[in-house]
Amino acid sequence: MNQKRATMAALAAMAVGSAQAQVLHDYENLTEGFLGTSYTANGITYRDVNNVAGVYADGSSFAVGELGTNLAVERAKFFYDDFADYGSPNNALTFGDFYVSGDNLSIGALASVFIDFPTLGNAVSFDIAYYENGPWGNIEYHLDALRNGQTVASTSFTLTGSDGRDNAAFRTMSLSGATFDSLHLYATLNGTYTAPRGMIDDLRITPVPEPATLTALGIASVAFLRRRRKG
Repeated sequence: MNQKRATMAALAAMAVGSAQAQVLHDYENLTEGFLGTSYTANGITYRDVNNVAGVYADGSSFAVGELGTNLAVERAKFFYDDFADYGSPNNALTFGDFYVSGDNLSIGALASVFIDFPTLGNAVSFDIAYYENGPWGNIEYHLDALRNGQTVASTSFTLTGSDGRDNAAFRTMSLSGATFDSLHLYATLNGTYTAPRGMIDDLRITPVPEPATLTALGIASVAFLRRRRKG
């Protein structure tokens, strides 16, 4: 492969890589503790934590902000020890006004949180830890993808219920196939906001390529194919 052909191949690879790049928040570079009521890193903003009213699992009511409105980094080593496939050790992001210092942890109350992006995305995933069974059965966690404030895609799951003791669990939530600029993660019980526990890790966003990137991808790819035919 001559120098010009190698350059064209490199340009094509760079354009493809840019189009497929993912933004990852794993919170490992943060110190355990409160981040405040909003937090921004790499252009991604978490905001409006628990800024809703609703009902607890027992049917009693809570007011706006009563669940705690902070974001907190939780060093959750004991959770990662028990759930090796969850996120990436040892930090996770939790919610509310309480966390446990050191390797132990608290999974905070999470009724609602918004996550905004600096550019459009078309796929997202993260791991969410929670409690199930006991009082938590039939609570639904929802993930809505929004563009200009309007829902363009959504997914949800229902927490397992039983009369026995509750237990920690986790799953991956993901969305794709729509173009969005923010997310709304929230929980409901019979259609009303409610207050399960939530802790997330490994937030991955696939950005939509900028027009300039798409143009570079097309030019580089065409040029590379032409060079291959001539070669």
